[in-house]
Amino acid sequence: MQPLQPETIERLRAVSTATLTTQLFKRGFRNVFMQGVRALRPSTRTMVGPASTLRNIPAREDLDHLGVFADPGHPQRRSIETAKEGHILVVDCRGDARVASAGQILVTRLHVRGAAGLVSDGGVRDSGPISEMDFPVFCACPSAPLNLVLHHAVDIDVPIACGGVPVYPGDVVVGDRDGVVVIPRALADEVATDAAAQEEMEEFILERIAGGAPLPGTYPPSDETRAAYEVWRSSRRKTAIA
Repeated sequence: MQPLQPETIERLRAVSTATLTTQLFKRGFRNVFMQGVRALRPSTRTMVGPASTLRNIPAREDLDHLGVFADPGHPQRRSIETAKEGHILVVDCRGDARVASAGQILVTRLHVRGAAGLVSDGGVRDSGPISEMDFPVFCACPSAPLNLVLHHAVDIDVPIACGGVPVYPGDVVVGDRDGVVVIPRALADEVATDAAAQEEMEEFILERIAGGAPLPGTYPPSDETRAAYEVWRSSRRKTAIA
């Protein structure tokens, strides 16, 4: 799979997840926004990157004990140590946030390795220190108990579910103050382009609505409004060049 183009990343970082869900809806995708997953620390910086994945199943007492972490091949630890630069680790906890899926040490290691973020539909421990890091973490909620209480990590870089959304390795993950959206990799470039165009149009529409224009004919735009938008857009381009 080809790496994301820098211009695609730049466009996705500049648009909202709300806009992206609209663009995906236009293409027939309804289930793309993770439920119950929010930023641990709301930030003005949008998280963007391809997905790497970790899958958990329910824990079993004879298999999930502290000794398993001595094995460097343990899937949870391997997912951290093999994290690719610029990728986002997405963790399937089956929506169970009663325990943590990561803590400060693992998140710090991800950060040092150059990952672009962490997304989990489970809990995160050490939430105070993590929230002070310059590293985006999206999760269900803070939760102190360690993952072994309820989670058994079984595999990395396989298709998973997170927040009720299917996530395939390489899918493009975008997170902002609203939450996290997943874009199929094959659609990322065109969705980014069309999302940028949508937001420029909506900036014009918002100006009109703020100025007293009624919704009919403005939102959605009529032919007359679209013609006025083209004049506004052309004027902006000329100003930017000057």
